[in-house]
Amino acid sequence: MDKYIKKAVLIVNFGTINEETRKNTIEIFINEIKEKFEDFEIRECYSSKVVLKKLKEKNIFIDNPIEAMEKLKKDDFTHILIISSNIIEGIEYKTLIKNIEYFKNDFEEIKITPPLLNNSASFINVAKTLHKYFGEPLENEAFLFIGHGTSDASNSVYPCMDYIFKYLGYRYYMGTIKEFPSLNEIKNILKRDKIEKVTLIPFMFLAGEHVKNDIAIKWKNELENFGFKIDLNLTTLGNIKEIRVIFINLGSDLL
Repeated sequence: MDKYIKKAVLIVNFGTINEETRKNTIEIFINEIKEKFEDFEIRECYSSKVVLKKLKEKNIFIDNPIEAMEKLKKDDFTHILIISSNIIEGIEYKTLIKNIEYFKNDFEEIKITPPLLNNSASFINVAKTLHKYFGEPLENEAFLFIGHGTSDASNSVYPCMDYIFKYLGYRYYMGTIKEFPSLNEIKNILKRDKIEKVTLIPFMFLAGEHVKNDIAIKWKNELENFGFKIDLNLTTLGNIKEIRVIFINLGSDLL
C-alpha cells in the first residue's frame, strides 16, 4: 500500500480588520495559492494578536498560527507547507518559527518559506520588480518606500534595500516608521539630494493603520511642512501580482 500522505498549505498573514483590504489583497493571495497548489488543502491564519482580538470583538474568528497547526494535527495532515507573507526576518517571523517548532514531531514534514527579503538576489529581484511596476520618477522627484521597521537586528534590511535601489540606479528611497532610516533622516537626505517632489509608497504587504495614519497623514504632513510636494501611492506589496508571485514561488521552491 502507498504511504498515507495528506498535504496542506497554511497561509500566514499579519492580518487586517479592514474587509476591503482583505478582499483586495488576502483573498486574491489565497486564490492564487489555491491555483498553484491544487493537491493541497489550503488553510489560513493571522499572526497579529491585536488584529485577532479586534476581529473577535466583531464576532469574526480567524485562527492564530498555533490554533491552525493544532487543527491540522487533529485533521491528520502529514505534510505542511507554510507560506508566510513576512517581508523581513524580524520579530514577527521569528515568533512564527518558534511557534511552528513546537509541532515538529507532530507531522512527517513541515516546511516554511523564508521572508521576501532573504538574500542578496532577493533584494535585487524585489527592487527590479518594483521598478518595473512603478517606473522611474521625473527629474527632481523621488519615490519613497516606507516600511514598518523593527528593534530587531533585521532592521538592517531597510538601509540595505535603500542601497540596492541606488546601486541599480533608481531614484528610490527607503524609510521606516519605527526605526532607521526614520522620517527625520529621510527628509534631510531628500533635501540634500535636491528632491522637490516625493511620492510616498508603503513597503508593507497589507494596508493597515500604518498606511492610513502614519504614511498618508503624518509623513505626508511633515514632509509638506519641510517644503516637499507630496503625492501618495498607497499600493502595497500585496497589491502587486508580481510580488505575490515571488511569495508563492518561495513555497513551490521548497517542494
